Amino acid sequence: MGREIVTVAEMAAIDAAATRLGVPTRTLMENAGQAVAGEIAARLGPRPTAVLCGPGNNGGDGWVAARHLRARGWPVWVETLTPKEALRGDAAAAAAAWDGETHTIGQDNPMADLFVDALFGAGLSRALEGDAARLAQALRPERVVAIDIPSGIEGDTGQPLGEAHFRAALTVTFVRKKLAHVLYPGRAHCGEVVVADIGAPQAAIDEQRVTLFENDPSLWVLPWPDAEAHKHARGHVMVASGGRARTGAARLAARAALRVGAGLVTVVSPSDAIDENAAQLTAIMVREAVSEDAYGELAHTATCGVIGPGFGLSDAHYANLRAALDAKDRCPLVLDADALTLLSPITDGFGARDVITPHVGEFRRAFPGLLSNAHNRVEAARAAAAYAHCVVVLKGADTVVAAPDGRAVVATNGTAFLATAGSGDVLAGAVAGLIAQGMKSFEAAAAAQWLHAATAERVGPGLIAEDLPERLPQVLKALAPEPAKVHG
Repeated sequence: MGREIVTVAEMAAIDAAATRLGVPTRTLMENAGQAVAGEIAARLGPRPTAVLCGPGNNGGDGWVAARHLRARGWPVWVETLTPKEALRGDAAAAAAAWDGETHTIGQDNPMADLFVDALFGAGLSRALEGDAARLAQALRPERVVAIDIPSGIEGDTGQPLGEAHFRAALTVTFVRKKLAHVLYPGRAHCGEVVVADIGAPQAAIDEQRVTLFENDPSLWVLPWPDAEAHKHARGHVMVASGGRARTGAARLAARAALRVGAGLVTVVSPSDAIDENAAQLTAIMVREAVSEDAYGELAHTATCGVIGPGFGLSDAHYANLRAALDAKDRCPLVLDADALTLLSPITDGFGARDVITPHVGEFRRAFPGLLSNAHNRVEAARAAAAYAHCVVVLKGADTVVAAPDGRAVVATNGTAFLATAGSGDVLAGAVAGLIAQGMKSFEAAAAAQWLHAATAERVGPGLIAEDLPERLPQVLKALAPEPAKVHG
């Protein structure tokens, strides 16, 4: 199954294109309902089940699912918001094929152990009302399986449309994930998300030219050294350190860059922090910066630079940052933390190879009003990338990486234990380490995000930022290509 994430409008266009290409929507509905029944039966034994059917095609999927569950021997009935005779189109045909027990939602219906939410799909644009809202508030997530998306969640944002919305332990969607499956809070309300193949032709998906993806190693190729590689061929990362007692963040970024494969890493240190940095670094070099010229020189000679973690916020720090940014033929820069604060609000563009890695607060300062006026985080990150002419990593539980050309990925791996001091510094260093080895900046940022999150998953509870560079080799090893073997 592809990693594309589609909007509600794109999914409707895929359905329409499927019909034009010879797969009727009624066939898609039949396949969808059958897939829902199969996913439920694969996880649970037969139990009293109420399938809650709404007035549209999502309800039609529910009528089909009920029929297939009953064929598997389940005690199942339909509870509907709309009488059969009032249904239209494919939903009416699906309801007509159901000859089992049917009730109206809100009446004194049988007691169910499991509820299948087929009330409204991702296209819902208004809050739940009446009996649907009462059910949503009453049912615990562990008793709910949602078809497409839990009713009451807006499909393109993941935001609840009102106070009442369904929450599910399992959501079965079709063809591709939608934004609400990957963006919080919708992602949390979906439970496990399964994407079922219901027979939509690949050509119907390709017509949409989707540029949003769920981040995954299939989207990028890591740089692996060949047998004749040497350290200079693997790139040189410079990391700008803060002054005395503000050096730890730079060292975290530097170590991540080295661990992810950069051949050389140099910490550029103010004079008052040279001894502090040198005492704690071995494979990483330390270079004294006695003036802003040092930052321009290293930006000209390094393969990639990191500026911002623990850097400082004085006028002198701004001058050092500008020297790096304005250096002739400079390397790409990864800008984080203090560098973003120094430049906020961002009024001029960067280079297409540059990467900025703001958390939400930094993003709001850098791009005032953009996030609050955007439809969702993906739209905001894309707009920022286009405006600043660089790659934007909008960090969070659902990190978005966006390129100036509109491509974007959403993170779906990771753990809440990443919410710890220094983890963002490690991410910035990993991005730089991959760029230094020749990866394009968008792919490097996406790969670094995935590696960072996958490493955190391995560590789990008790994670501190220092763990991330040290455990990163385990994740890299799992992705490394197998040596070529001779076969007879």
